[in-house]
Amino acid sequence: MIKRFNSLFAGHIDLGDMGQDATPANERRYSNEHLVGIFAKSEALARCMDRNGYDTLWFAEHHFQHEGYECIPNIPMLGVHLAHITKTLRFGCGFNITPMWHPLRLAEDFAVADILTGGRMIFGVGRGYHTREVETLGGPMLDAEANREIFEEQVEIVLKALREESFSHKGKHYTLPPAVPYRGYTLKELTLVPRPLRQPVECWQPVVSATERGLDFMVRNGIKGVIGGGSALLAEKSIHAFQAAHQRAGIDVKPGENLCFGVSFHLAPTREEGIRQARPYYEEHAKMFGPLGFLGKLKDEQIEAIGRRGGIKNSGIPTLEDACDHGSWYCGPPGGFIEYLHGLEKKFPGLEAVNVQSSMGTPQAVMIEQLERFAKEVMPAFR
Repeated sequence: MIKRFNSLFAGHIDLGDMGQDATPANERRYSNEHLVGIFAKSEALARCMDRNGYDTLWFAEHHFQHEGYECIPNIPMLGVHLAHITKTLRFGCGFNITPMWHPLRLAEDFAVADILTGGRMIFGVGRGYHTREVETLGGPMLDAEANREIFEEQVEIVLKALREESFSHKGKHYTLPPAVPYRGYTLKELTLVPRPLRQPVECWQPVVSATERGLDFMVRNGIKGVIGGGSALLAEKSIHAFQAAHQRAGIDVKPGENLCFGVSFHLAPTREEGIRQARPYYEEHAKMFGPLGFLGKLKDEQIEAIGRRGGIKNSGIPTLEDACDHGSWYCGPPGGFIEYLHGLEKKFPGLEAVNVQSSMGTPQAVMIEQLERFAKEVMPAFR
């Protein structure tokens, strides 16, 4: 049964114009003064969620996005700051992109943030999807197999470092520690200093392709999964595939257990009114994520259409109505959302956590209003 409500904020500034008739994604460029506003926006969301009883505010790590869509480069550092201005809200790394890090530096940064926040940080890892970010910072992205290979090795190193008192590792990309002389002895193992106080460290990862290899890797390393929230439609097949991966490892879990579902939402008196109000935000989301594969496999002409002003209309890409029908979005009155979420509980009895979030481009004032309405008009039905 659902016990925790969270929200995911990928880090967009208030963009100004939004939707298919607004500025094309690749033509957006903002001043540094505008881009740094992302931190005041994060503060406002954190304070709102903290006073309204939410469990976790998840952030996404991204780099170089002068377009204003995803503007938070360091989640642990932001989490430390936000913990100082809130009381109980937790902060999730959704996600640290490990191919852009040295795994031990990532482990150290998270451990320090976790200690300084009194255990209010949640660790998460991802493979990445922006070539501009990953390839620029030294990781492979164009070569998908190389990306997965180094990601898996890095995550194993990070979790050893966070969870074990001392560790060593020998793989294709890393030998840790190197066998070097140190103060009269040969180095054979390392200890991360400091390590998080609360053990074992919880770790989350997005479930996107849901391949057996990827899911088996998650289960083998005790990694929980996030489905939806921009990474994929809420796919029943992926949920059952995650359960099957546990069963292959001899672990009995219920459908939805060790998973968090992400649903974009917009509350309004009717479904039609909610769709009307949220359509510009959904279309901005499509402009940003459609060419990156987050609306399914698109044809070249569809990608071209998304990239120009007014091109979404009649392009054949999924509409907001489609997203609501598939369950990755909810638009409409609070009572209908309660019914929808109770339906998830019934279908997936192991489910305990749900992310509810506004779409890419939604202005701060609308996000705050929606989070407060959800807390007052939907959350009480689950307490």
